[in-house]
Amino acid sequence: MHQSGLGGLIIDCRTDDLDREARFWSEALGLAIRPSEDSEDANYVILDTREGEPYIELQSVEHPSRVHLDIKTDDLEAEVRRLERLGATRVKKVKRWWVLEAPSGHRFCVIPLHHGQNVGELNTWDGRD
Repeated sequence: MHQSGLGGLIIDCRTDDLDREARFWSEALGLAIRPSEDSEDANYVILDTREGEPYIELQSVEHPSRVHLDIKTDDLEAEVRRLERLGATRVKKVKRWWVLEAPSGHRFCVIPLHHGQNVGELNTWDGRD
């Protein structure tokens, strides 16, 4: 058995000024920018969502700007296999997560649960799902 649910909304920004984009979305959504001291976060900006709200992050990308979903899980491989049974395909592994493509062509990520993440309600899957 494993659990999964909506992890967050990722705003992919094809830009040379991620801080400018973060200021726009911060003001548009009424959410503060959460600073990070982690050097791995150089291409990412986190918006400080409220308890129970989805995680929102901006990231600098080379592909056209778009928004994608993250699905969070306590068992990455089990969740990826479950989504493949539903028709998703693996695109590539990035750091600690998988980029998948839905049958519709939409790309999304399957990410491991991590400390400090708004968890909320998760679905429980018994391996036959």
